[in-house]
Amino acid sequence: MCGIVGVVGKPAREVVLNGLKNLEYRGYDSAGIYLNDLQGNEYLTKAVGRISNLEEKLTPDEEGLVGIGHTRWATHGKPTVDNAHPHVSEDGRFYLVHNGVIENYAELKEKYLQDVDFKSTTDTEVVVQLVDKIAREKNLDAFSAFKEALKLVRGSYAFLLVDNTQPDHIFIAKNKSPMMLGIGDGFNIIASDAISVLDQTKTFIDLQDGDVADVTKDNVVIETIDGEKVERKPHTLDIDPNAASKGTYEFYMLKEIDEQPAVMRRLSQDYFDGDDVKVDPAIVDAMAQSDRIYILAAGTSYHAGLVGKNIIEEYADIPVEVGLASEFGYHFPKLSKKPFFIFLSQSGETADSRVVLKQVNERNLPSLTMTNVEGSTLSREATYTMLLEAGPEIAVASTKAYTAQIAVQAILAKAVGEKKNLEKAKNFDLKNQFALAAEGMQELVDGKEKIDELAKKYLSTTRNAFYLGRGVDYAVALEGALKLKEVSYIETEGFAAAELKHGTIALIEKGTPVITLINDPATADLTRGNIQEVESRGANVMTFVAKDFAREGDDVVLPQIDYYLSPLVTAIPAQLIAYYASKNKGLDVDKPRNLAKSVTVE
Repeated sequence: MCGIVGVVGKPAREVVLNGLKNLEYRGYDSAGIYLNDLQGNEYLTKAVGRISNLEEKLTPDEEGLVGIGHTRWATHGKPTVDNAHPHVSEDGRFYLVHNGVIENYAELKEKYLQDVDFKSTTDTEVVVQLVDKIAREKNLDAFSAFKEALKLVRGSYAFLLVDNTQPDHIFIAKNKSPMMLGIGDGFNIIASDAISVLDQTKTFIDLQDGDVADVTKDNVVIETIDGEKVERKPHTLDIDPNAASKGTYEFYMLKEIDEQPAVMRRLSQDYFDGDDVKVDPAIVDAMAQSDRIYILAAGTSYHAGLVGKNIIEEYADIPVEVGLASEFGYHFPKLSKKPFFIFLSQSGETADSRVVLKQVNERNLPSLTMTNVEGSTLSREATYTMLLEAGPEIAVASTKAYTAQIAVQAILAKAVGEKKNLEKAKNFDLKNQFALAAEGMQELVDGKEKIDELAKKYLSTTRNAFYLGRGVDYAVALEGALKLKEVSYIETEGFAAAELKHGTIALIEKGTPVITLINDPATADLTRGNIQEVESRGANVMTFVAKDFAREGDDVVLPQIDYYLSPLVTAIPAQLIAYYASKNKGLDVDKPRNLAKSVTVE
């Protein structure tokens, strides 16, 4: 869960540094850069903490026409300078950066590298030392030694390797970790996320698992590990680099919360033809023929799947199971006779979901990835793809991708329901509901000062809090609790409202914040009773309530939309209160501790 950038053929220092800054959301506990000027001078600089710490350590002399850089989220070894990438071989010849996890690094170290004096406790250093040993003992060139080493390596990786005896080359390899090759005019660039280098090029080659490559400023040779040539066609990525900029916002998270009304309008434009929903007929046919839908996801996407379950069952009339990909992958359940799989992932690179998808593909079962990243791994490996169209999401805490996932699931549910000739689906005016949702979202983001006041009043000093809801509100309660805990570090739990009294109400004491969501017409009055239960024990209750069920004294009145789509508007105050709770505590809202944006390790 890190970021990598490499460039050959143009002044590399600023290109790599700017790329790393754009990738800092992927990992930020240490960073490093290697530069070579092709005149016999090379520079290696590493620092603990943010990219700014690395930048401060660089001297004016440190320049190069080749560079590789890395920003790290620790998996093996603590965040230290020695553990930061790039790692260097014992004789100083090879430099390597790596995203992913080497599963057999201890075995490789014990079997081949007992005589090496390791400087770090990482799995990555094992690989650079292994390449070096193979090159020396077998008298191989760097690319050949690299491929021989990869045959011994087991795990996930995106590698960039530089040999200072051939400093005008960068050797790269990919397996299960994202990596893009950017094609420039007289230079080439490599990155784990195209967004980081869109200011340099918009022409990219999507590398596939098992690809290795020798990259120079004006040539790219792609092969398999066994040396067979591979052709990968370049494509143009039509993304505005400014879309990934904060603009006038202090934090990306607030910008991305505020962008949600626009995302809803964009989805209406892209997925509707007039008032008719527009989805690939092959997707609709495959799903309509299924007898059960399995939604697999992790974190926020899992919570979006819980909402999607309600929508799909209501409007497509197909039973739905929602699973945590990390559990599903290693405890594959007994399936129905005609299953259809949906994978929800903002990045399209979630490692846990890839484990499940691999098994789905081995069984020749149909699958659909809903993702925000065109051409991502899950998108390529699934049978079908639907894009979220949310635009770049940089803050670690997902906001607009969550609501986009809910909306796209609703689009699919309506399309399938209409295919099955269901009256409920045909009468479901989804486009109008999206318009109401966009207006309601805008109303809520425009009134964000009230949410800030609630955060200051109830969340400034507390160490714990609760979210309560029933029906789809319970799914949103889980997401609201996740948002609050991940960015403000307030220990928060989401509960089905009536369940709190079955044990956990013992934790309610004077001043405990309890955020209650009420959108469900079937349980609105019952949830009010649950509020009284916690209030009588001293809780500070905040209420986010749909207009039809609002009472005097409710804290946030939510615009009224279809009950099954109500999470689209309920999510806004839940996201905002997490944002303000974090900001008011002086925390880095976009980069909460211990977290990374794209979880590419299991």
